[in-house]
Amino acid sequence: MTNPSGLSYRDAGVDIDAGDALVDRIKPLARKTLRPEVIGGIGGFGALFELTGKYREPVLISGTDGVGTKLKLAFQMNKHDTIGQDLVAMSVNDILVQGAEPLFFLDYFACGRLDVDVAEQVVAGIAKGCELAGCALIGGETAEMPGMYPPGEYDLAGFAVGAAEKSRLITGERIKPGDAVLGLASSGPHSNGYSLIRKIVEVSGADLAGAFHGRSLGETLLEPTRIYVKPLLALMQETEVKGLAHITGGGLLENIPRILAEGLTAVLDARAWHMPPVFQWLMEQGQVELREMHRTFNCGIGMVVIVDAADADAAARFLTDRGETVHRLGRIERRSEGQAQTVVV
Repeated sequence: MTNPSGLSYRDAGVDIDAGDALVDRIKPLARKTLRPEVIGGIGGFGALFELTGKYREPVLISGTDGVGTKLKLAFQMNKHDTIGQDLVAMSVNDILVQGAEPLFFLDYFACGRLDVDVAEQVVAGIAKGCELAGCALIGGETAEMPGMYPPGEYDLAGFAVGAAEKSRLITGERIKPGDAVLGLASSGPHSNGYSLIRKIVEVSGADLAGAFHGRSLGETLLEPTRIYVKPLLALMQETEVKGLAHITGGGLLENIPRILAEGLTAVLDARAWHMPPVFQWLMEQGQVELREMHRTFNCGIGMVVIVDAADADAAARFLTDRGETVHRLGRIERRSEGQAQTVVV
């Protein structure tokens, strides 16, 4: 049976009283995210979303992801109110890079025994992420599976669906030598590299509760992933965005090549942006080489935007006016034989 929050629990073995309590708490959170295209609200066996006449040739674009071992830090700090935003961000930022407007989102929350207070905090973060992305939280699943997870731990997965006009899909095929590479600042490590981060914390003996640039180290590491949807969708209406790269696992060196033709390379100037303190700390405490930092972490750049050089200044101003910190990272060049497709010089 699926409850009015869209979270299915009775068939998953969740305690009915706990499940009902969770439903009552999260229904208002989900309602705040609804869009006019949602049919019948939430609570059916499946969630309904109507594709309206906004698109002439709509292409649906979907993405699914999790939060990885960043969850371990949330467990360790008993802080669960931001991890849901991470979950939403990982999927909506991914589909955004192909030009998609995120339409709706579904989540999966699995645990050994349901803690209603913790689950409510997680869903509150998911709802906030959906609001930031402009998409509706229209369903999900809460599964209680005794013996599968240690006490106090849970797992998360998310699924986003968006739409784009077929003629306006962003494929990277129009990127050419001379184009400008802009970088939008990240809010921190986002949701990647946390196995290494946790190892560095362990080996260094750092105290997660210790002060770090005006807050605790743990809070800094749990800073939620930035969601770039609204400013970039607005930019797409103003100028041609030739390519977008969400900087996740693989960092700058492995994500930018995903949108480049074989004969092109992105040449980035290391002096174009300042690596934030949290990355400097990770590099020093973990004795991580700079190239490995660029291959593992976003190093302060969460999204890369490629535009014509003539549009770069206007695009940077447009995004800055909408709250983004924009760096002119470099340019696209013809690729020499044996040259990597992204280099930081």
